[in-house]
Amino acid sequence: MTDRTSLTYDDVNVGDELPELAIPLTATLITATAIATRDYQDVHHDRELAQAKGSPDIFMNILTSNGLVGRFVTDWAGPETELRKVAIRLGAPNYPGDTMTLTGKVTAKTDGLVEVAVVGANKLGNHVTGTVTVALGGSK
Repeated sequence: MTDRTSLTYDDVNVGDELPELAIPLTATLITATAIATRDYQDVHHDRELAQAKGSPDIFMNILTSNGLVGRFVTDWAGPETELRKVAIRLGAPNYPGDTMTLTGKVTAKTDGLVEVAVVGANKLGNHVTGTVTVALGGSK
């Protein structure tokens, strides 16, 4: 049975904007996702050690940022979406007490694949920028 909530290649146009996704950044989210990705660096879970290394607080790891970018695009496109490529670059850290807002825009459609430019920003600036290439449901 096909899930009718998934977008198809023909449903999407270059220039389409994805709905924003605001993610509250809590110490629990940052710590739990670092542990879930097996990133035991102290700067992701121990405030005192992070501060001793020059950071004002713990901060999100790149694996979590990568996962949230993928989630953002697949939440928009639907459960039949296949991530083909995620290429991101980190900028401003994600600290607890802030919010990261993800935005995206379809930038290309080629050979059945759709490319989405993604930005995740917080009060310090852009935390993550990059592109995600997907095969949409019905276009695999």
